[in-house]
Amino acid sequence: MTDVLIAGAGPTGLLLAAELALAGVRVTVLERRSGPGLPRPVGLQPRTAELLELRGLNPADQQADGPSGHFAGLPVALDHSVWQTRHPRVLNRTQDDVEAMLAAHALALGAVIERGHEVTAVDVDADGVTIHRSPGVRVAEPPARGEAPNDTDGLRARWLVACDGAHSTVRRLLGVPFPGRTETSVATLAHIRLAAASSLVPARATHFSQVTRQVDGYWSMLTPLGDGGHRFVFGSTTRQPGRDAPVSDTEVTEALTALYGAETQLGEVYGASRFNDATRQLEQYRHGRVLFAGDAAHIHPPLGGQGLNLGVQDAMNLGWKLAATVRGTAPSGLLDTYHAERHPAAERVLRHTAAQRVFTAPDRGENVEALREIVVDLMRLPDANRYFSGLLSGLGLEYPGARRVPDLDLTTATGPTRLSALLHGGRGVLLDLGDHSVPPGCTGQVDHVRAATADPGYRGRLLLVRPDGYAVDPAELGRWFG
Repeated sequence: MTDVLIAGAGPTGLLLAAELALAGVRVTVLERRSGPGLPRPVGLQPRTAELLELRGLNPADQQADGPSGHFAGLPVALDHSVWQTRHPRVLNRTQDDVEAMLAAHALALGAVIERGHEVTAVDVDADGVTIHRSPGVRVAEPPARGEAPNDTDGLRARWLVACDGAHSTVRRLLGVPFPGRTETSVATLAHIRLAAASSLVPARATHFSQVTRQVDGYWSMLTPLGDGGHRFVFGSTTRQPGRDAPVSDTEVTEALTALYGAETQLGEVYGASRFNDATRQLEQYRHGRVLFAGDAAHIHPPLGGQGLNLGVQDAMNLGWKLAATVRGTAPSGLLDTYHAERHPAAERVLRHTAAQRVFTAPDRGENVEALREIVVDLMRLPDANRYFSGLLSGLGLEYPGARRVPDLDLTTATGPTRLSALLHGGRGVLLDLGDHSVPPGCTGQVDHVRAATADPGYRGRLLLVRPDGYAVDPAELGRWFG
């Protein structure tokens, strides 16, 4: 019997597995795919990059001169630097690259990943969960402290976390409702190489508003990827393919010709998929011994590059809380704060992606154009730009009684360091930046560090920093760490 089973080895499931393994929890990940995800580009928002650095992971950009973020493609760059971050830009990575990084991290910590498994049944009782699945391939042997899963019987665990995507098998097998708005349109994402390009094809990656076009019912975003390839996102107001219809070279060629002229010729399609604009969210992220995270808990249109980031942030919030629950050190109600904090965070993303749909719709009328002009003027005001920047980057997210702390430069008795380095072990930190008495109840669940900082906003303060990088009232140490 393992402590936690995770369904899904996407970024959410892999980071969650690493967080649990880091805390000494036995964890096994089951993945339907036999290999990593598509080499499709993804953007790591500034807050996601910060969270990866909290665990010593390198969120390095693959295209250092790429664009920053945007809201609804409006022609105003978002200034993330106002949030005192070391990552003031959206970082360009690929899905398979992120998954490879997180898988290596999880395996190094002792997590088990088994690929090629289709979950076929889920049985939940008061003490745990039993999973039945099709045969697959074990990527790593279980940690020495655990027992090897039994491949002939069901896998037994104390907890199950569904990180198995928008079409979650776990959610379906348990009959958990997924309320929201059904799709109204389907679009295509193709990774292509061009044999020839007209002057209409963008020569380099730039702001979102500079790589979009609308012609004869087609709309598109064509972005150079820096390796000779292009990301081609397109759709049509008159042609609606089925969500699961294969993407043909002919379809891509027709769209390229309509949007970028006959001089633009397709060389090859090296990856393609479709997506829709459905918006849904679970009413509860916990159902007994089963928890949901990432796209299994919420879906929305891919506007503003939020999906992967929202799931990674779910994992960072849930990991340390579930680990403390498994170990028996969690104070009462700690696990419930996962839903209490992350459900509103995702709900906020669902709302602002719905708002972005208004501005990006290809058939918008003169009233929407008038509204676009007003919002563009508004976004040029520093305070408004800061609001939109915080909204899209995740840097502006606060929880009740918990606020993000920037990655402070610190000086300790052993020399210079940064706050992120103090959190590599996944434990909370009681950070004394003055000369404070240790609060009563500090029983070893957190690391007590005395340091100095030149930052005037934090100099002299006593901070209780959770493993996910949010500071809470030191007087509430018992509430968060027991």
